[in-house]
Amino acid sequence: MRCRRGASGNGLATLYLQVLINGLLIGGIYAAAALGFSLVWGIMNVINIAHGAFIMLGAYLTYWLFVGPMHLDPFLSIPLAMLTMFVFAYLLQRFVVNQVIRAPMLATFLLTFGLSIMIANMAQIFWSSDIRSITTAYSGTSLTLGGLTIPWVRLWTLLIACALTFGLTMFMARTKIGRAIRATSMDVDAARLSGVGVANIYALTFGIGGALAGAAGSLVSVSYAITPNMGDSFLVRAFVVAVLGGLGNVTGALVGGLVYGIIESFGALWFGEGFKDVVAMVALLLVLLLRPYGLIGRATA
Repeated sequence: MRCRRGASGNGLATLYLQVLINGLLIGGIYAAAALGFSLVWGIMNVINIAHGAFIMLGAYLTYWLFVGPMHLDPFLSIPLAMLTMFVFAYLLQRFVVNQVIRAPMLATFLLTFGLSIMIANMAQIFWSSDIRSITTAYSGTSLTLGGLTIPWVRLWTLLIACALTFGLTMFMARTKIGRAIRATSMDVDAARLSGVGVANIYALTFGIGGALAGAAGSLVSVSYAITPNMGDSFLVRAFVVAVLGGLGNVTGALVGGLVYGIIESFGALWFGEGFKDVVAMVALLLVLLLRPYGLIGRATA
């Protein structure tokens, strides 16, 4: 009898540990999707609804690099996806978004919402609504440790999300452009008087957000189906994760993504797959009630 209880207890512990690992792994994807979104919102005060479309473009770019003559591995295509999406987002901000940057937030919200619809429709015209996917030689392989299963693809995704967070943190803290971006977010007028080109800083920030969305697109392309509307679900999660972690806080995006992934996984375990989003939203509301500035963010006057 005692042996049976012990075996049952071990099985339950293994189950919870597996769910925790699954939550951390899926959280890595959410963190990658939210990193650029949180940066643009926190620095520019722009809710970039087109961020989901940027992720979709990054995923398609990765797909074409994989099936094309180069047959480039999805993880190796991340630098190309980041560079392409940086240039695209930089030009989009400089010549389109910048025209309404001084307008109320609703104007930029509606503008990026329209851009999101336009980009998704153009993707549907050019590439149709056919579902595409990337299957590599290691897609179905996993690391097995003590009865726990860790898919290699999800593990690499989490590690790259951590690397992107670390790299962006170092960039913001150690480089002249990073310090200028932080100064602009604190006080635009003071930054302008100090000689900072605010228009260029905004375009660079939007471009970096686009580059991070491109990286997120490459990462999700190996785990999810690629369609013109795939960015919508990641946009919603990026929004929640950015608020959860703290707006504009790079580390907060990673922490928020991991926490959201864990809550979602345990919500699916305890209440069923259909209620996992409800549980995550309830947890978000509780966090906002207790810490309105997010888990990592700081209260401002």
